[in-house]
Amino acid sequence: MRLSVFGLGYVGCVTAASLAKAGHEVIGADVNAEKVAMVNGARPPVVEPGLAELLAEVVGEGRLRATTSSDEAVADSDVSLICVGTPSRATGALDVEAIARTGHSIGKALRKRAEPYTVVLRSTVLPGTTEQCLVPALLAGSGGRDAVRVAMNPEFMREGSSLADFARPPFTVVGCADPATESLLRLLYAGVDAPFVHTTIRAAEMVKYTANAFHALKVCFANEIGDACAALGADVHEVIRIFLMDRKLNVSDAYLRPGFAFGGSCLPKDLRALTHAARAADVSLPLLETILPSNEIQIRRAAEAVLATRLRRVGVVGLSFKNGTDDLRESPMVALVETLIGKGCDVRILDRTVSIARLVGANRRYIEEEIPHIASLMCRDVTELLSHAAVLVIGNASEEAALVLAAASPERVVIDLTRNARRPAATATPAV
Repeated sequence: MRLSVFGLGYVGCVTAASLAKAGHEVIGADVNAEKVAMVNGARPPVVEPGLAELLAEVVGEGRLRATTSSDEAVADSDVSLICVGTPSRATGALDVEAIARTGHSIGKALRKRAEPYTVVLRSTVLPGTTEQCLVPALLAGSGGRDAVRVAMNPEFMREGSSLADFARPPFTVVGCADPATESLLRLLYAGVDAPFVHTTIRAAEMVKYTANAFHALKVCFANEIGDACAALGADVHEVIRIFLMDRKLNVSDAYLRPGFAFGGSCLPKDLRALTHAARAADVSLPLLETILPSNEIQIRRAAEAVLATRLRRVGVVGLSFKNGTDDLRESPMVALVETLIGKGCDVRILDRTVSIARLVGANRRYIEEEIPHIASLMCRDVTELLSHAAVLVIGNASEEAALVLAAASPERVVIDLTRNARRPAATATPAV
């Protein structure tokens, strides 16, 4: 393919050189004449192992050159990849001025050509930026030409290993709306050793932030565990070595599913014990100390969502802290129900496992001594719950939840705290 890469910084230079090595004809574009001269002289404008040798190869063979002219870059390519910087403003907000300027200059250059053209954004941007910033800039520059195909293609390269990361990333993510653009990007990255993931533009934008936030979280988590181990006399390297051996729950996709707050007899108790012990040893664990408050915010948001409906009769499906158990200890659903009752809601609850526990005694003492006012609100079946509720709150993605949703009328308001429950297609109502 004939490609142009706008922005010859870290991401752009590595992208341009790697695509040239793959056999494409690449022209780099940058407003900085010094960077352009360095690339044309086969000298890397950034420090990266192996980049100098790669530039010498692809520039020497004529597969990569650079220019300061947007018109030249667009005229000599059929696809543009935007790799300009998106730094933070003083407030922390994202600065997308470079994307707007680049989009406008590409659009302006497109006035001189009638052939189909594709613009691919690789810069790290928040969801909505492609649609709300890049597309309007392209249209403004092109005088309203709407034949430009647009895609979002975030990069997953680490400084120090970016050439290897480009060739073998965890995945190639492409967000676009039309099959032709998807096919074009599949062909462009055919030589990349990674799964090709086609998704929406906004999902592609958000994946990069999700990944980086998790990476940052892991670094801070490991460091705080190291601090706690030092304070409590445990060998952190031995602890982490054993921790990492668990690929079923610890280093896996377990628990990494959006849903409702956590609860039960282990997680809240153990977090409190660990952070209390650290405070007693004068060690601050700010990340770990914010987990329980963050969890409580999920409960508060759920209560606010129910109260915002202004419907007083509430039906709750699932009272235990997770599906498949009768354990009510520190269940976020119990906390939610108590909040709603305190706000004047008339609540009824359906949870077969809890009802059985109430009869056979698995949690009988807890139910009778701690939450007798809630136990009296239990319904016997789906019909009884639906006859009462104007708004349904799904707390567990259970068989009971599926039955309730299937039987509920289309106009019934549903608040799905699991983010997974689905109504039948014919009666689908968006979850609140």
